[in-house]
Amino acid sequence: MNDILPEQTPVWQYLEATIKRVVGAYGYSEIRMPIVEQTDLFKRSIGEVTDIVEKEMYTFDDRNGESLTLRPEGTACCVRAGEEHGLLYNQTQRLWYQGPMFRYEKPQKGRYRQFHQVGVEAFGMAGPDVDAELILMTARLWHELGMSEAVTLQLNSLGSNQARAEYRDALVAYLQQHFDQLDEDSQRRLESNPLRVLDSKNEATRVILEQAPVLTDYLDDESARDFRQLCEMLDAAGVRYEVNPYLVRGLDYYCKTVFEWVTEELGAQGTVCAGGRYDGLVKQLGGKPTPAVGFAMGVERLILLLETLELVPDSARQTFDLYLAAEHKGIQSDVVLLAEQLRAAVPGLRIRVHCAGLKNIATKARQTGARAIVLVKKTEESGLQGSLWYNDETEYDLKPDRLIERLLVLFAH
Repeated sequence: MNDILPEQTPVWQYLEATIKRVVGAYGYSEIRMPIVEQTDLFKRSIGEVTDIVEKEMYTFDDRNGESLTLRPEGTACCVRAGEEHGLLYNQTQRLWYQGPMFRYEKPQKGRYRQFHQVGVEAFGMAGPDVDAELILMTARLWHELGMSEAVTLQLNSLGSNQARAEYRDALVAYLQQHFDQLDEDSQRRLESNPLRVLDSKNEATRVILEQAPVLTDYLDDESARDFRQLCEMLDAAGVRYEVNPYLVRGLDYYCKTVFEWVTEELGAQGTVCAGGRYDGLVKQLGGKPTPAVGFAMGVERLILLLETLELVPDSARQTFDLYLAAEHKGIQSDVVLLAEQLRAAVPGLRIRVHCAGLKNIATKARQTGARAIVLVKKTEESGLQGSLWYNDETEYDLKPDRLIERLLVLFAH
């Protein structure tokens, strides 16, 4: 778990503001859930034989002996909240959330044991049009961030539960013939969660999988039709994608469409956004049957990608616009009051007031990277005046009213 320091938070705020703007443009509403839930919620949703539940959850008993868990992901929490507050049955909902998640796993590039995700979930809509909407939303986000060329969309369909069960049996039968050649993780998964073997990164296992049964050959008619229509909509929108028959999700509740956005810029940890359909989860958690689809993206990994590609604009790193300082002793209170006057007169103006000693003020002000600097002086003849530095231009001895006029022109938001 790590701290996010003051020099890092502006980049986080830039990314979060961009995400908020994009999801808002699609009519999604924010929901905020607690970070602690009953452990049973994740056992029922994620699956007791998944790595997350078996190895990675932070679980503890409270003072009443009730088992609680720091949330390892957000979808189950969102479903729980929606069902608890009557938001799902016979309704459509478009929701999004952000915040910390917790998994006890080996820290890796772009992910810590406390990591942050943004999740988007859509409930009550069964057709592939909403699947397409979510993928188009992510494509628009990459465009807004300037990283469209650095990410690739991968698609697959897991089919219905029945179709997936038939494929699971065929896959197990094939892999058992090659059991001794599988890596240790895949041997274990073959008993508990065989579809995850498809996600193996082991080279020897990958060779065996080349001749394995393919999930698309087992798709039910409805899943095949929906997947075909999804691809047609993405084609019409000009979104490039790759159909990856080995793409599966690590959580038990997924069905039909699954997708990932991946990059080669971050080494092995290349997934920056992943999601898909989970039409059976609401019923699985005690609600009425409700179609649902969503995705989650890792904030740390997206920030790492932005910085790797040098896509963070300079403006995103600036935490204030104007550095305001006294030019001589005895007028600090005047400077503080002038700053309040400027904030009231120029909406959105971010001002840092110099509250330290008076040595080398101009140099210190420039070192902060402020877009503008004002040095204030006061004389008996002229009263309070400020000298303004902006873009290598200087205007001397501006009265407060004139200073406000100039700042309104320079920093009109």
